[in-house]
Order: sequence, then structure tokens, then C-alpha cells
Amino acid sequence: MLGSASLRATLSPLVPVYPWVVFGAGVLLAWRFHRSALVLALLVLFAADRALAVFGGGEGGAESAGRVVATAAALLVPLDLAALAWVTERSMLSPGGRWVLGALLAEPLAVALLCRPELAHLAMRLERGVLETFAVAFALTLARFLFRPTIIHSSFAWALLAAFLAFRATGASATVYLTTGGLVLVVSLVETSHRMAYGDELTGLPGRRALAEALLRLGDRYAVAMVDIDHFKKFNDRYGHDAGDQLLRMLGAQLTRIEGGGRPFRYGGEEFAVLFPGKSADDALPHLEKLRRAVERSTFTLRDRDRPARKPKQTAPVAARKQLAVTVSIGVAEPAGARAAPEEVIRAADAALYRAKDAGRNRVYRAG
Repeated sequence: MLGSASLRATLSPLVPVYPWVVFGAGVLLAWRFHRSALVLALLVLFAADRALAVFGGGEGGAESAGRVVATAAALLVPLDLAALAWVTERSMLSPGGRWVLGALLAEPLAVALLCRPELAHLAMRLERGVLETFAVAFALTLARFLFRPTIIHSSFAWALLAAFLAFRATGASATVYLTTGGLVLVVSLVETSHRMAYGDELTGLPGRRALAEALLRLGDRYAVAMVDIDHFKKFNDRYGHDAGDQLLRMLGAQLTRIEGGGRPFRYGGEEFAVLFPGKSADDALPHLEKLRRAVERSTFTLRDRDRPARKPKQTAPVAARKQLAVTVSIGVAEPAGARAAPEEVIRAADAALYRAKDAGRNRVYRAG
């Protein structure tokens, strides 16, 4: 967009408003969702943009001060973003978090001191280390993402790249780059909140709310299957909740491989749902039967409760670990008529599921 003269001319009236909208809305959202690191990161980018806008167009002594401010911002912004990428909400209240916050508050004073004529030689020396500072900050931010690959930690790396492009640009282009870096952070917050609301953190599958919305977007031809782990409560009571979570993750992984266009969801507890858009219950039956057999053939290896946090160099052979057989019961249903509500289809599939359990479990039953 910045490389097109016509687009630049069209968008130039919006550039002064762009940072106020993005950073204003972003800070409010991040504050509302208790994301202190994102609030501070957005404020850092906004402060850098305002500093470049205020000091960037002077002449003579003002031009010299503008150069010092641009150099200081180019050094401080990447280090700030890298530090904030490693800060968590819990660590924000720790001594380390308070040191980061104190350093951020002291930065305007440090920049003001660098603008003094007697420190001009120091500012010139610092200018030579801008590229290296960005490289170190990007390496730290990337390491944080690899250590914990989340959407927000990924966005810090992209925001850092946008800041690098901003300090190589001038005028309105620098504002666009810095603000777009802030926009990346805001979008990551929205996407993270969406995943928390619509996804299941344990299995990685979409959750019950996502299923409800998916059903509303379908026509009259679809099938819903309810999948339940047999004897899950006894398994939990005997082997513990950690083992139960392992089992749920294993079944979630199996469900992602279901064929026939089935879309798996975590419905709640040990129960999962599979949605087959555009398919009848008879169409879905072979794929559900294949899933049932795949779960029956697979063995669940129980992890030792005394398992060390780090993987040892020599692990026990698989045969020496406790292996358990797991089965599932499945009920499937389709709309009984054009006006059938999705809740009725789910209830019918649930009734078929309990018929499968009453018949001895490890079965697929069709409603009706």
C-alpha cells in the first residue's frame, strides 16, 4: 500500500487518525482482558510514534534533537517489546516485573538527557548499535515464542518487525508501520479471546459454543454424532485426573482424523460431538464405525505418576509401561424434518448413544 502513489494519496487523510483509533481501542481491550504486557507494549509503540511525529520535522538544533530521539526510540522499542514478551501477568507483580515497569517509566528521562548537547557524542555512538539491538531483541522474542508458542507471543515478533520497518521509514510511513505493529497485537488479543471462548484448551478442538453456532449455519441435511468414552468415571477414579486428561487428548487427536467431512467438537466432560454437514446419518455410519474400530485397536499408554519433568536419556521400554484398552460408544442422528431444531437432533443422538451403552458399550447406534 505504501508503495502505491494512488493508495498513499487516498489513505493519507486517514493516517493522523489511524494511531489514535488503533492504540486507543487496543489499550482499552487489553485492559479489559487483563493483559498488562499488551497494554504496555501498545503504549510503547504509541509513545514512539508520537515522539517521531513531534521531533521528526525540525531544523537546526531541533533536527539534531529529532535524530537523537529517533536513535533512542530505535534502541529502546525493540528491547521493550522483547522484555514485555517474556513478562506474564503473574510476573508483573514480581521484582522482575517491577524492574521492567520502572525501566519503562525511566525511559523518557533517559531520552531527554541524551538530547543535551554535552551528550551528543554518546548519542552518535548509540546510533551504530541499532541493527544489532533489533537482532538481539528479535532473537529473544522468537525464543519466547518457541518456548511457549501462543498467538500473542507470535504477535510480539511481528510487531517487532513492523517497528524495524518503521525506523527505516520516514514521516507518515513510520506512523503506518508502528500503528500496524500495534494492530497486530490487538488482533492477536481478539483471536486469543475468541479461541478461549470457542475452543477447548485441553484437546485443542472447538468447544460447545462453536458447535451451537455451526449448527445454526447449516441447512436441513446434516448428521450429528455424540461420542462418549466408556467407563471414563471409573478410569478417572482409578488412575487420576491427569491420566483422564491424557485420555481425552488422545481421543481428541483420533477425532481430528475422522473421515467423511466430519468436524469434531468437545461437547463437555468425556463427551464429544462430530458434525457431518450435508450428510445423512446413514452416510456418517461407516466413518463412525471406522473411528470406533480405530479407538478399540489403539492402546493407551499410562504415564507414570513419578515421571520426571524432563525426558530422561534412557526411557523404559513401551512394553514395561502400563497399557490400557479404550473404547467409545457412539450415537448418531439427523433432523427428523425440515423444522427440526438442532437441540432435538443432539438429544436424539444422545439417546442413541445411551442405547449403545445399555447394549454393552463399544457400539455405534443410529437414532430412530
